[in-house]
Amino acid sequence: MAVFWMTEAVPVAVTALIPVFAFPLLGILSTGDVCIVYMKETNMMFLGGLTVAIAVEHCNLHRRIALRVILLVGQSPRSLMAGFMLTTMFLSMWISNTATTAMMVPIVDAILAELYMAREVKDNTTIEMDLSVAPARQSQMDLVNNDISEYKGDKSIQVAVVSNPGTIAPLSTPQPPRHRKEEEAYPTPAPSSGLTSPPPDDTCRALRDMCFLATAYSANIGGTGSLTGTGPNLIVKGVLASSYSEPTGLNFLTWMLFNVPGMLICVFLAWVWLQIKYLGLFGKKNELAQKIPEERKVAVRRLVERKYSDLGPMRMQEGLVLGLFIVLVLLWLFRAPEFIEGWAGYFEHTYGVEVDDATPAMFIVFLLFCLPAKLNFLCFRKPEDPPRDPEDKNEVLTWRAVQEKIPWGIVLLLGGGFAMAEGSQVSGLSEVARGSTALNIEVNPIYLMLPAAVCCSYAFMLPVATPPNAIVFSVANMKSGEMMKAGIVMNIVCVLVLNVMINTLGVVIFDLNTMPSWTNSSTALDF
Repeated sequence: MAVFWMTEAVPVAVTALIPVFAFPLLGILSTGDVCIVYMKETNMMFLGGLTVAIAVEHCNLHRRIALRVILLVGQSPRSLMAGFMLTTMFLSMWISNTATTAMMVPIVDAILAELYMAREVKDNTTIEMDLSVAPARQSQMDLVNNDISEYKGDKSIQVAVVSNPGTIAPLSTPQPPRHRKEEEAYPTPAPSSGLTSPPPDDTCRALRDMCFLATAYSANIGGTGSLTGTGPNLIVKGVLASSYSEPTGLNFLTWMLFNVPGMLICVFLAWVWLQIKYLGLFGKKNELAQKIPEERKVAVRRLVERKYSDLGPMRMQEGLVLGLFIVLVLLWLFRAPEFIEGWAGYFEHTYGVEVDDATPAMFIVFLLFCLPAKLNFLCFRKPEDPPRDPEDKNEVLTWRAVQEKIPWGIVLLLGGGFAMAEGSQVSGLSEVARGSTALNIEVNPIYLMLPAAVCCSYAFMLPVATPPNAIVFSVANMKSGEMMKAGIVMNIVCVLVLNVMINTLGVVIFDLNTMPSWTNSSTALDF
């Protein structure tokens, strides 16, 4: 399985199904015992959290948050980059890094086009453009108002790129048909979503590379901030839960208490490093960063305000999604916060059942399909309202949206990893492996497992390392060498920050200097 996962000789999700037939045939586990592992609590929590994230995307709440933050930070290149990074970081804590990057890229590109519209190369001479010519290029600016297509598959990004002004490459994946009412609520974008014309000179290209890399970096780093932010985080929780019968102290709250400070530090250092590389100290390396004409700043603000106003006032659907999202986060944080008895303790004391993070996640998901998106029924209907379509269920989230956007392959991939862990315990392989790992050297397993999982997100060098890298590499037409030179510094910086955090804040939160009592509850000892 390891070889197949590394070489991708067959799809990774299919490789994850090997234990279903291999373990029974090799006499390790019965078929039923293997299959039940594929839908453990961790996988249900993943599905629940991802479904809530899809609801945020479905009602365009993420776009409203992004544009609002960008309006607040200012219009200078440094301020805008900070706005891009903070917005991307926050959103990627809760929704997929890929979806966050795909949503931010068109916004970033439109704003950059306004910034460097003040410079245009003509006959190798840089000339200043008057603001009055901006409407002439508005049609090009409108091209970036559409989202780039969703990340599909393991290695490729479906992206439409404008090869020259006025020429649009159509998306290779057609949009699926949608219900008529859904079409009215969420109009399908035009069949194009590319970039505007290329930057006019090297100065503007450097600015564009900086902002696109900032978006990818903050998406990768932001995924470490919450337990549901990215797959490796959940794997740590799942392996610990399956390996030890007693609570390990790693839950939603303690994960955030440890990782959010490190996440903020890494994003700040990325902001500083990208400025040093592309702008130089005090902006001396980039003319455009030194002095942005005031009219261009005004144009940028107008552009963002126009995009924000296009969203209209916040609808009831968005308000419900935002409210349910906040409730879910609070339920996760205070389920079992350790420093006080959480709400789950009541059910354990009263009924003797353990309530884990998947329960509140699925409860909120259920409400998303039950609550109405609009007050257009019963006494809330007005005489002038059009007749209701009997097929329109008026729910906050539609099953069609969930079915299309859930990465079912990752669900199998997580299940395959849990199945392998279960087989290792039953067969005794885990006891052999422990001869050179944490328990044998009397080290808290969290001390080794947590940094290893977080480091999976610190992949900044290559386009194929993460989907956010691949997206910005494609749409910015960036060179691999450029991404590698900027990324290697970020790799080193983030690993150093993580080492400092695990040996300081991690020691306090998880008591890493002592061997915890829960290590004696290893389930592998039962075999």
